[in-house]
This record gives sequence, C-alpha cells and structure tokens, in this order.
Amino acid sequence: MADDYLARIGKLIRDARKHRGWTQAELGTALGTSQSAVNRIENGGQNISLEMIARISEALDSEIVSLGYAGPMHLRVVGGRQLSGSIDVKTSKNACVALLCASLLTTGRTTLRRVARIEEVYRLLEVLSSIGVKTRWINDGADLEITPPAELDLAAMDQTAARRTRSVLMFLGPLMHRVDRFKLPYAGGCDLGTRTVEPHMAALRRFGLEVTATTGVYHAEVDRSVSPDRPIVLTERGDTVTENALLAAARHDGVSVIRNASPNYMVQDLCFFLEKLGVRIEGIGTTTLIVHGLPEITCDVDYAPSEDPVEAMSLLAAAVVTGSELTVRRAPVEFLEIELAVLEEMGLDYDRGPEYFADNGRTRLVDLTVRPSKLRSPIDKIHPMPFPGINIDNVPFFAAIAATAQGSTLIHDWVYDNRAIYLTELTRLGANVQLMDPHRVLVEGPTRWRAAEMVCPPALRPAVVVLLAMLATEGTSVLRNVYVINRGYEDLADRLNSVGAQIETFRDI
Repeated sequence: MADDYLARIGKLIRDARKHRGWTQAELGTALGTSQSAVNRIENGGQNISLEMIARISEALDSEIVSLGYAGPMHLRVVGGRQLSGSIDVKTSKNACVALLCASLLTTGRTTLRRVARIEEVYRLLEVLSSIGVKTRWINDGADLEITPPAELDLAAMDQTAARRTRSVLMFLGPLMHRVDRFKLPYAGGCDLGTRTVEPHMAALRRFGLEVTATTGVYHAEVDRSVSPDRPIVLTERGDTVTENALLAAARHDGVSVIRNASPNYMVQDLCFFLEKLGVRIEGIGTTTLIVHGLPEITCDVDYAPSEDPVEAMSLLAAAVVTGSELTVRRAPVEFLEIELAVLEEMGLDYDRGPEYFADNGRTRLVDLTVRPSKLRSPIDKIHPMPFPGINIDNVPFFAAIAATAQGSTLIHDWVYDNRAIYLTELTRLGANVQLMDPHRVLVEGPTRWRAAEMVCPPALRPAVVVLLAMLATEGTSVLRNVYVINRGYEDLADRLNSVGAQIETFRDI
C-alpha cells in the first residue's frame, strides 16, 4: 500500500477518533493494541490490513473506508429479558442544542459540560465548524469547548448538515446580532408533519429581523432601528420559539418582556446559561420572562446543562414494559411529576429518593426505582400540555406502557400532525393500537408481544417506543435504519445492555 494512502487512511482514523472524543490510548485499548501502534497508524507509518480497518471502524462506529454505499445502522434485539441495576440519565439533548446556538452570542470561549454525544449535536457542530467556529472535545471527550472567530464565514455554511436538523432555526436569534444579512437553509429533523416557522418570525420581527423564503432558503435581514415597544406575546408557547426570542433579547440593548413563554426544561437551562453570560432574566420557570439584554457579550462561560427528562421517561418506560426492577438515577423530577402521578394512578410501584441539585445548581434531581407492577389503564386520556403538564415528547412512551396495562387508553397527540400514526407500528409487535384520527390512538392492553423485523419510524420518540416494545418481546426482533434514534440518544443500545438488555448493532454487508 502506497505511503500516500496510508497517510490518508491514518488521517481519516485520527479524525474519527477525535470526533468520538477518544485518546489514542483509548482506541488502542478497544483494539487490543498499544497507544504507540495507534500513533503509527494515524501518522501513516504502519501497514494496515482491511481486517484492522474494519475493527477500527467498528470501535469508532465510523465508516473509515467503504466500498460503494455505506449502509445504515440496524439493531437486533433479543427481548423478553428483565432489566436490573441502575442507569444514569444523560444531559438534555434539547438543552445542549440550544446552548450550542447560544454560544454564538459571546465572542468569548464557551465550555459545556457532559454534552450529549448525539447526531443532532454532531450536525450542529458541523455547521458551526463550517462557518469558522472552533470546537473540540476535552477531558476525554466528556466536555465541549467552543471558540468563535472574530468574523463568521456564513457563506461557507455546511448546507447538508444544516438541513438535517431543525435546531438550525435557533441560529436566527444569535446571528441577527452579528451580521445585517444572512441566509439559512430550510430546517429539517423529524418527520412530524407541517410545523410552521411563523411563530419564530413573528417574535423575531419585533427585534427588527425580517425573513423571506425562496426555494430551500430563508433570507434574513436586520433593521437595527426596530426595537420592541411593548411586550412580545408569543402566538405559540413553543420551546424553540421561546428560545429564539430569548436569544434575540439577550443582546438587545434594553428590557424585553416575553409573554406566553414556555417554562420547559430546555428553556430554563438556556436562561441559566444566559445568566452566566451576564444577562439578567426575571420570571424563569413562568410564562412571562423579563430579559435585561446586553449589547455586547465578550466573556468566557462554563456551564453544565441538566439531565434530560425525556430520556428519563424512556428509561422508566423500558423498566415498565419489561416488568423490571430498575433504578433510574439523576431524573429531573420537576419535569416528570405529572407523568409520575399518572403512572402511580395506573398502579406503578416505585420509590423516589431524596432530591438533590444537578451540576447547574438549579435543577432538582431524584433517583427513581421502578418495580414490576400490574398496571391498569388511566381514568382520563393521555394528552400533552405545556409545562407543567405531560411533556409532548413523553406522550409516545405511554403507548408502550398502555399496551402492557389492563384496559383501554386513549392517547391524544394534538401537537404534531403525523406522530400518532407512527404509534400504530406497535401492532406489528402484537399490540392492539387503533388509529382514531391523525392525532389520536386507542391502545387496548395487555399485549402478548411477538417478535418482528421492521424499519424504524422516521420520528425520534415513536422510534424509541418501538425499540422498548422489542425489549418486552420474546424472541429476536430487528429494527432497521436507526439513525433517528441516534439523533436524540447517546449509546442507547449499549447503555440498555449494561442493565441486562441484549441489543446488537449491525450493518448490512
């Protein structure tokens, strides 16, 4: 093999290793070799076999070299096994993506602790890197350091990465403070039907941002003479809408009042982060936020986002549907209390430990131990409401839980156009799920699960619901093309395996 090829393959391996946040020694341990051997490989100084390339690819979960199309990732699940032990909740996906966008507000360095290592974060990092922001994983890949340039190169934005995440919409609020004109590609993400961006535009227009749409692109222009002269009333109490308004208000020189704001977990984390930047915010946790903005922010900031209540609900649901005794540690209880009350009404047997604070010093956490329980359907339908109601992203998990309960449960997902439809995929695993209309399903339990091979639904939470149902199913099931799960969960299969699941990751040959 020519030295040039060895050097090029070595660079690919080095980049993949750094992307995963590993040291050379950690990769060497995974391969059963030494750090010095990894160093020689990465520097093109050692012959390397196709078998070794395949082993490195598997260790780093990265296609180092592929022949033809690099196929999607699949999961093979051997179900019917009880889970046991304890599992920690990871940091919030939705908070992390908001904080990545908020890092553009300061000219200083941002350090985020225990960042979720998920595809959604990776896509935003690709976008940030493409416009000149330096990002690097530190402390053995646990934390993320973000350093913006003096001038952003928005013309070089990675369009492909940007189109794969809806979170790129939250660039609107920070970028309007840095440039007078810019373009963003249409936002992507989950297939959840039509989700209008007009609430974002209505809020940002009050700060002078005008956006027009052409084929595939938003064209943004800022009129700096415009300033909110009265409270901004959001037409939708949405999380990202509230976050965009906060990002715009953070560097508005004056006081901005945002009403009908979301007080949800990711919004609170963003507020705590903005306070570390020196922005004073009154009303955190309520629907009225009063933001005392700063025209310039130049400080460095170090912040630890809190744990993810939706992941906590996922892990609780995994214990429930498999009839397991499992401790879910570091659950943000403030954002799970209604869900826990409903589960208690359904007959869930669980213990709740004493409260303690997350690393941000503000969010309340508890450890929850779930035990095998004989559940019955809830008295009322399951439906989401703005915080402090049942979280919209937690509603799908009740479909799997209801399928294990005695009786009929109506689930009304009124927010999204299509998501309830994906819950009918549980019928392929033996559940009795009847679609009433595009927003409502009727679940009849208990279910005698059966194994199946199926393609992953294109929406994140329903996809995880199907995976959890496979854990409860005797026999071997296959879930194909699980990229959407990796968008929102870090190493979910491996972490479930650590508490007794049997899930194998594979790709087509």
